[in-house]
Amino acid sequence: MKRKVKYNEYLFVDGYNIINAWENLRELSSLSLEVAREELIDIMAEYQYYSGIKVIIVFDAHMVKSNSGKSETIKGVDVVFTKESETADQYIEKVLDSIGRVKSVRVATSDWMEQQIILSRGGTRISARELEAEILGQKKLMKMKKTTEKIKNELLIGRLDEETLKKLNKWRKNNL
Repeated sequence: MKRKVKYNEYLFVDGYNIINAWENLRELSSLSLEVAREELIDIMAEYQYYSGIKVIIVFDAHMVKSNSGKSETIKGVDVVFTKESETADQYIEKVLDSIGRVKSVRVATSDWMEQQIILSRGGTRISARELEAEILGQKKLMKMKKTTEKIKNELLIGRLDEETLKKLNKWRKNNL
């Protein structure tokens, strides 16, 4: 049974705003909007995993006729497609009204007007550029940690005698 993770911080991502702001996603979206959405979800799933911050990506579907909206969890990230006549901004504002003063909530958007509304409703804002820099910084940090771990492991293995190394290799081969 999966245990329910409690989050202390939430990050709402205005999906199409971020796709249009990040060069790599904008280029992808010119080829396939679906592929760009999937890439954003992958990036944010990795971010959620390493940061411990709950990510909710909201995509506008307000121009889709007879759309009742959809919410699903993909790779641990909550993904919301708004209903007809509801923008991502409106959805985020509605949720912020209910949790913004109780939970720590950040909203990633470069929409200046939306940033002002977010601040007035108890959330904090992060621009698309700031989010991208934060994610890149986190990736660098994780890469450095992996490199440090590898060096530590190599140093430890270098201290082992030949007999112990043979036993470890035999054990590893039997358990693959």
